Amino acid sequence: MSKEFTHIDQNKPTMVDVGDKAETKRTAIAQSIVQLPEEMKAHIAEGEIKTLKGPVFQTAIIAGIQGAKRTSELIPLCHNLPLSKVEIDIKLLENLRVEITCEARTFGKTGVEMEALTGASVAALTVYDMCKAFSQDIEIQNTRLIKKTGGKSDFSQA
Repeated sequence: MSKEFTHIDQNKPTMVDVGDKAETKRTAIAQSIVQLPEEMKAHIAEGEIKTLKGPVFQTAIIAGIQGAKRTSELIPLCHNLPLSKVEIDIKLLENLRVEITCEARTFGKTGVEMEALTGASVAALTVYDMCKAFSQDIEIQNTRLIKKTGGKSDFSQA
């Protein structure tokens, strides 16, 4: 089976017509990793980073949800989807690695991969923004799709 770019029609960008597709339950899970520098260790207590701007991870959760909801405003050819759920989970791992996971769900004609990826990315950017006063040696790493279900095919990153 040959794959083709779906957002190009006669050499011009186009929004894919999903009008004839079946509505199905669709989910996607994406992840971003943020590597914090050693100097951040002094600002971590009880699994959270507290700053003058507020609790970093709690704020990043809200920002990630907002980002997922606004994906079609940020990515030009994305459809505006009625999201039924967006959940952001943030874990502080060993070596000051922050794991951000975003799950997005909808019942519709197109997938929610971009919403999950945007949610994870915006949450990671928020962690960076809120911590940059302590150090600019923060690295956002490895934003990727972990899993998707619904539509023509499912995907799972082992």
